Amino acid sequence: MEHMGKKKPRPRRSFTREFKAEIVELCRRGDRSIGQVAKDFDLTETAVDWIRQAEVDTGRRDGLTSSEREELAVLRRENRRLREDVDILKRATAFFAKETR
Repeated sequence: MEHMGKKKPRPRRSFTREFKAEIVELCRRGDRSIGQVAKDFDLTETAVDWIRQAEVDTGRRDGLTSSEREELAVLRRENRRLREDVDILKRATAFFAKETR
């Protein structure tokens, strides 16, 4: 029996910066609505997020710029790795402390 009304989720796609910039520019021109631009390029409404991010990057809207978001992601990964390293060192210290008694 088929699932009624349920669509198969589409695979996650990635887009180049140039493509995103082109979509943002098309939406800003105002010739077509954001929804129409998204439909014309077979996109979901996530194009709206690209427009918001472009406004943040150009200082028209408050928020983290793209470069700040990238830096934050790098720092979070590094922080997670360092926490794991500290945890390993704590376990090793406890192990060797037991061995020397």
